[in-house]
Amino acid sequence: MEKRVILSVHAHPDDEASKGAALIARYSDSGVRTVLVTATGGEAGDILNPAMDTPAVRDDLPRVRADELAEAVKIIGYHRAEMLGYRDSGMPESEANQDPDCLARADLDEAAGRLARIILEERPQVMLTYPEIQRRYPHPDHIRVFEVSMRARELAADPVFAAGEGERPHLVAKVYYHLWAPERMHALHAKFLELGKESPYSPEWLANAEADYEATTKIDITGFHARRSAALRAHATQIDPESRHWFGLSDAEAEEAYPTEDLYLAVAPEGYVPQGVEEDVFAGL
Repeated sequence: MEKRVILSVHAHPDDEASKGAALIARYSDSGVRTVLVTATGGEAGDILNPAMDTPAVRDDLPRVRADELAEAVKIIGYHRAEMLGYRDSGMPESEANQDPDCLARADLDEAAGRLARIILEERPQVMLTYPEIQRRYPHPDHIRVFEVSMRARELAADPVFAAGEGERPHLVAKVYYHLWAPERMHALHAKFLELGKESPYSPEWLANAEADYEATTKIDITGFHARRSAALRAHATQIDPESRHWFGLSDAEAEEAYPTEDLYLAVAPEGYVPQGVEEDVFAGL
């Protein structure tokens, strides 16, 4: 097989730290080439860390968020990081959502073409992206990332498109959705209670933690949770270092409670049927 490559597609700076960071760190350290594509600059994001909510930061937020992303990329271990170049779309009905340069307003084939060119350059066997169904947090950019990812996969495999880029076509063999499984939340909640700590998960929140997808793939991240935490802290405008949700448990405690990152296998090679829960995203290749 050609050199193993994983492509991760995310919506905003900080998403790469909150979704799949420990998984990528593990594969990167094992010799797999890891490529990150971030669709927007996160310009419409709120400043969630009170210590960073200053006029100087607010006036220069796009540059600050780009610097935070660059630091997180180094911590996680990505070999290449690219921006698609769109503005953050904000939430529906917001001013940012009306901006003609935002991702939600972009022509689908134009945006997918930008991603497809990176696919042709890197030729990944595996792509990590966002789910088709996103009931818990239907952010316009997260929804658009799913659409752009799947269309880019089609374009990269199209001989006509590839020839126009001076490349051979390439089909990404496996596509996974990032998951935040309910069992993970319940396990972390139980660990908080076991240790006598206040849990960030309320009973009402846990009761509504329904899964859109069941995990098909669980990647052991033992020893890599600290990289995830450090990458989150690099996003100082977006992540409050006092957050119980992110840092209420130590890295060791969090790993003990739930030592895997969970994925859903949305697209698999023809004829490949996993035997039980996958433990490697390259299984079957």
